[in-house]
Amino acid sequence: MTMIKAVNTLRIKKGRTEEILARFKTPKSVHTFEGFVFMEVLKKENTTDDEELQICTTWKSQAYFDAWRESRASEKAHAAKKKQEQKSEDSPILGSELSMFEVSIQHEPAE
Repeated sequence: MTMIKAVNTLRIKKGRTEEILARFKTPKSVHTFEGFVFMEVLKKENTTDDEELQICTTWKSQAYFDAWRESRASEKAHAAKKKQEQKSEDSPILGSELSMFEVSIQHEPAE
């Protein structure tokens, strides 16, 4: 199996990144899903206009990621998030883009 990494890049209004980071401090249902390896939330440094977060999840294979996306848990989580953002006229999120990567090479620390 080839591991994959899904990277959701969020563009965020200047000064509002902490609001979004707070959403990721506590593990959610994705953390218990079969095939999930780990999650990283990366905050881009030295931005001038908008701010940026990358929500990176690593999966044992594309099939596991696809199963998670199709799951009811994923649908519910994303529907609630969208509903919350639609209610807020002042959403901190300006846009998002999902990119997929094959993990071609990975090194672990030497012993």
